[in-house]
Amino acid sequence: MSSFKIQGPCRIKGRISLPGDKSIAHRFVFLGSISRNLTVIKNFPFNDDCISTAKVFKKLGAQISYFPREKLVKILGKGLRGLKKPDSAIFVGESGTTLRLLLGVLSGQSFKTRLICAKSLSRRPMLRVTRPLREMGARIFCRKSPQGEEYPPITIAGSNLKSIKYKMPIASAQVKSAILLAGLYAQGVTRVIEPVRSRDHTERLLKAFRADIKVLGRQVSIRGKKELISAGSVYVPGDISSAAFFLVLATILINSKIVLKNCSLNPTRAGVIEVLKRMGADIKVTRHRSRFARFEPMGDIEVRSSRLKGTIVKRSEIPSLIDELPILMVAASFAQGKSRLEGVGELRVKETDRIKSMQENLRKMGADIQVTRSQSHYAQAYTDASDSVGCKVTSGEDIVIQGGFGLKGAKVKSFGDHRTAMSMIVAGLAARGITTIDDTICISKSFPDFLKVLKSIIK
Repeated sequence: MSSFKIQGPCRIKGRISLPGDKSIAHRFVFLGSISRNLTVIKNFPFNDDCISTAKVFKKLGAQISYFPREKLVKILGKGLRGLKKPDSAIFVGESGTTLRLLLGVLSGQSFKTRLICAKSLSRRPMLRVTRPLREMGARIFCRKSPQGEEYPPITIAGSNLKSIKYKMPIASAQVKSAILLAGLYAQGVTRVIEPVRSRDHTERLLKAFRADIKVLGRQVSIRGKKELISAGSVYVPGDISSAAFFLVLATILINSKIVLKNCSLNPTRAGVIEVLKRMGADIKVTRHRSRFARFEPMGDIEVRSSRLKGTIVKRSEIPSLIDELPILMVAASFAQGKSRLEGVGELRVKETDRIKSMQENLRKMGADIQVTRSQSHYAQAYTDASDSVGCKVTSGEDIVIQGGFGLKGAKVKSFGDHRTAMSMIVAGLAARGITTIDDTICISKSFPDFLKVLKSIIK
């Protein structure tokens, strides 16, 4: 346990470069490992999750070299059929992206693999991804609950896959990506239709690695049996989810201004910027034109102190900012008026129950935060954690925050969750008095240098 004490409020100024986007880095490792030729990944984020993905593919036979000082990873891929049977079970740590996307790749292999996870990930539901992969012909065996949900550990035996047309009951980038990766090994064209668009990193990078893939609205199609060719030297833009903590902090602190360099500006991930602007945040975005931006849009983000007002975050916006909801709860606590975050039930099944962790912590600091049940004729399956078996549901959870009263220092908990921990550090820096967070070790999951970067801009 590593507690952390903060005296607020403060102010921040400076220019910072953020670690590479975790979601994009995962996918570069996946595609680099199953493509032909050398892939050089620049600005690679050496966090726990991305290292887990690299270790997995080393165990599956990919040649991967690390250069942490240069933030560089080199991968000599093995092609679609070049991976080898591991000599023991594969441990994926706490990385849900690693596990779910890996199921797609392993579905098309000629060997059996056992996948084991750390404690938190072992409690996260998997039927939403195992079900469509079984439809394609994968043989997958999981631990089952009495209600029929499936959880790790998972044993998967590769087979000859068939293409499917799959209409997703939930909008999940991880599930979509697993199906598309399995589609690389399937005969014919695999089609995925989403209820709303989720982050599209997989589609963009598959194009860069010369997959036969087409995107039309909410439908993605991929033709299998075509070898991937490395995109060569690639760059991972700064993580927008990591940027969100600094965007909110600079906004709610007086006399503050920061510039975030080379950030991801992917439109399916930029929901947090749009919501903050709607709340009155002074944010300016400068887009880059470079050879790397053809894979993923990127640019600089400048943010200054602002007076925020409450807003409504619609259910349809949730997939573009699901990871940023905890820090948006902090922003809403400092905004004038009421904010409502609709259909946020998916937060119940993250690394921890983030609805519970944020509500408990923010209430300790004096926030007026309520969780309510919402009823709608519109199926919320894409954001509702009660959809444990992938069926339609008609109820969800909303978070309602009455802001404008500020926060006061308190003793809060990370609950072992990196995003909860970083959100509470931001809240503590803007609150009156001293805030103590019980444990910050979990931050290494996504942003090991968070505290170091933060200290560099506090004035």
